[in-house]
Amino acid sequence: MATLYTQQSRNVARTWLLMGVFLVLIMAVGFLAAQYYGNSAILYVSVGIAFAMNFFAYWFSDKVAIRSAGAKPAGETEYLELHRIIENLAITAGLPKPRVYIIEDPAPNAFATGRNNEHAVIAVTTGLLSVMDRSELEGVLAHELSHVGNRDILVMTVAVVLVGVISVLANIGLRMSMFGGGSRDNKNPLVLIGFIVAIILAPIAAQLIQLAISRRREFLADASGALLTRYPDGLASALQKIGAYNAPMQRASTTTAHLFISNPFGTHQAGQFLQKLFSTHPPVQERIAALHGMNV
Repeated sequence: MATLYTQQSRNVARTWLLMGVFLVLIMAVGFLAAQYYGNSAILYVSVGIAFAMNFFAYWFSDKVAIRSAGAKPAGETEYLELHRIIENLAITAGLPKPRVYIIEDPAPNAFATGRNNEHAVIAVTTGLLSVMDRSELEGVLAHELSHVGNRDILVMTVAVVLVGVISVLANIGLRMSMFGGGSRDNKNPLVLIGFIVAIILAPIAAQLIQLAISRRREFLADASGALLTRYPDGLASALQKIGAYNAPMQRASTTTAHLFISNPFGTHQAGQFLQKLFSTHPPVQERIAALHGMNV
């Protein structure tokens, strides 16, 4: 049975694996592009981009996630109760207090990000603060702190940058192949076919990498959060309210969707389609049932 420490080790390993797969994907596309255009410099540039983006993803991906969500620092005076709850939970969990951010959005949701415990961030929407009572809010914040303690935030946050970069680079490569033309010295049609197939499959592979970030992490964070508060019904009630909200978040994105405690696309029909297509979360009702079955 996995313990907290084995989960932490697995998430560190998953982060290195994610970075390694990203490096291989970019090098493969760069190699085919170099063959297609008859310019070996393209491969060297691709390798440089891959290493640079791995470095950037590790050190700055939390800032990308915060900016993508439109989050702003939560003032300690204006959001005193929020800061107090997070500080008390962090002390109980034996973690440094994360930085606290607010997202101006009526949809109730929250996420955690950062590369380690000392650089963690918890962001909550104004909608979450408006609909939750104290025990429900504690449940949500304990869930997010559990992501920090389990080191889920490292692999989840790095994925935001790397998956996005692969998609952008593949789109640029596809446009170049359609309108730029290849080397006149290259008469092998297999190179062209391989190049086009690679740049089409690259974003699909990137999406699969994102989906491979196990959905079990949400069940583990739910359980860890419930143990932290000793009141699983608080988080279960919070998930019920979050799941009942129909509208999507104003800045919902498939790139950052896996960071949030629940599907940011809402429960309307379009949101359900996107959730099935890009789901990194188990169904809310399954999570609620698991919480109700806990004995703490």
